[in-house]
Amino acid sequence: MKDWAGKKITIIGAGTSGLAAARLCSRQGARVKVSENQAKDKISPGVLKEIEDLSLACEWGGHTAPFIEDNDLIVISPGVRSDASCVVWAKAKGVPVTGEVELASRFCPCRVIAVTGSNGKTTVSTLIAEFLRAAGHRVFLCGNVGFPFSSAVRDMTKTDMAVVEVSSFQLETIERFHPFIAVFLNFNENHLDRHRDMREYFTAKTRIFENQTADDFAVLNKDDERIQGLGETLKARVVFFSESQALKENGIGPKAADPNYLAASTVAGLVGVDEAVCRKTFQEFKGVEHRMERVRILNGVVFINDSKATTAQSGSWALKNVPGPVVLICGGRDKNIDFSVLREQVAQKVRKMIVIGEASKKLSRTFQDIVDVEESNSLSSAVERARACAVAGDYVLLSPLCASFDMFRNFEERGRVFKEYVCDLD
Repeated sequence: MKDWAGKKITIIGAGTSGLAAARLCSRQGARVKVSENQAKDKISPGVLKEIEDLSLACEWGGHTAPFIEDNDLIVISPGVRSDASCVVWAKAKGVPVTGEVELASRFCPCRVIAVTGSNGKTTVSTLIAEFLRAAGHRVFLCGNVGFPFSSAVRDMTKTDMAVVEVSSFQLETIERFHPFIAVFLNFNENHLDRHRDMREYFTAKTRIFENQTADDFAVLNKDDERIQGLGETLKARVVFFSESQALKENGIGPKAADPNYLAASTVAGLVGVDEAVCRKTFQEFKGVEHRMERVRILNGVVFINDSKATTAQSGSWALKNVPGPVVLICGGRDKNIDFSVLREQVAQKVRKMIVIGEASKKLSRTFQDIVDVEESNSLSSAVERARACAVAGDYVLLSPLCASFDMFRNFEERGRVFKEYVCDLD
């Protein structure tokens, strides 16, 4: 739509990205409505206040066909499936359906660097933004990192750069989203509760390159055979990064061969950032919240918040990087992934496992023959049990391996609650 004024637009979902899309469309003069699956009494007062301030018409506690069908555009949040009833109703009436990232891209005046992958997206996106800022660029870090693309575009100018973390859910609904640098970090089992199979999941990820041209760049992980194979199929200029290659080179230590660093510094190099700037910034980088975040040391026990670890592979990374014996807190909503790939690491590193949430039974079945597994009915009781079991030199690691939605709104809330519980220990 070229003229947004007066257009009828319904946003599906009153979460962070949904409200950002609502604000963006309202500023364009559109008549915006919101359809939310949760009951109104489950919505935070802050969200209700913002909806009231924007004068948005709303329906709560589920979607209805009349509310959905009478529109010029439907904007869905990442959590809404493409086969959801509300989407089916809209398409049956010929109403266009798009996602929040695609919507925001229509208003983005500057070049976009987009990052996807099964693990490490937030860390790499943050590193890219830090490297570019250190070199003097004005950068907006947004997307799946927690700050919606739709919120960022209102303050951008054409000389800025947007670093956008994008998930497979967001990529499912793109049409014209066009990053001048697109990064595919890695690919492993994830989101099989949403995607039919690994092939569908991989196809969604590869859409990040869909609108690129020969003037753009595709940054690929050479150590991932499936991703490396994409290089011959893309229109963009392909640039590889490789942890294994970096480790073989003389003078390159393990830290400089960190795959997150290599991906981010490769991107920074494409826009002219000196390698020395990247290395200095990386040495000072303290990481991102909820990813291997040290919370406190209590009686010689180190407590680590790794709430962002929602896959077996990210949990493997955490176990690899914890230097001592682990009391592991894990569990949540299962994404239909195979936890057994961690059995060897768990046997070597974990001396006690405390499982929570909907996946607790599956986790128990997977690991109970190799480690002491205890089920707990809440995160607070899991933290108390971990404190009771841990001894000086141990690491209490929250690395859930699962989504958070059975107990929390998102992994950020789960991580913050964990930190509050840990800080309250005495």
